Amino acid sequence: MKKVVTYLVILIVLGAVFLVPDIRNFLKNQFFPVAAIEDAVHIAPEDYDIDLQGINTASTNLKNFRNKPVFLNFWGTWCPPCRKEWPSIQKLYESRKGNVDFVLIAMKDEEPAIRKFLQENKYTVPVYIAQSPISEKLLPKVFPTTFLLDQNGRIIIKEDSSTDWNTESVHRFIDNMIK
Repeated sequence: MKKVVTYLVILIVLGAVFLVPDIRNFLKNQFFPVAAIEDAVHIAPEDYDIDLQGINTASTNLKNFRNKPVFLNFWGTWCPPCRKEWPSIQKLYESRKGNVDFVLIAMKDEEPAIRKFLQENKYTVPVYIAQSPISEKLLPKVFPTTFLLDQNGRIIIKEDSSTDWNTESVHRFIDNMIK
C-alpha cells in the first residue's frame, strides 16, 4: 500500500510539473536560466535612435547597430568601477569584435578626458558620446551599466556594476547568440 501511495504522489508531482505552465516556467527559469532569454525585455526600434559622436571611431547612430549583437556599455572616466572593468572589456573586444558590435558611451564626461584615458591605456574599443536623448529602457541609473543585446534587440545580459567581461561564461553567451 505504501508503494502505491508513493507512486501516486510522484505521478501527481510530475503531472503538475509538466502540465501546469506556471510551475513548469518557474522551474525552467530556476534551473535553466538561459531558457529565460525567451522572456527577455526587448529594446524597441525607436529606443535605438541615439546620435553618437565617435571619439576613437566614426560618428554614427545606435540604430545602425540594430539587427546585430551589441555590447553596449555606459561609463565615465570619473567612475572608478568603470575604469576597473576596462581591461576585461578591451580583451573581450579583441577576441570577439568580429562577432559583436561594441558601443561604449561615455556619460557626464568631456571629450579631452576621454581621449586622454583611451590613449594612456592604449584602449581601442569604440567609444562615443551621446548627442541625443537616451531611451528610459537604456538610460543607466548607476555606472557602469552594460547590456548585451542580441540581434533581435533582446537584453541577454544587463549588469549594473563593474564586471570581468573576459570570462568563459560571457564568451559562451556571445557564441550562443551568433549561432
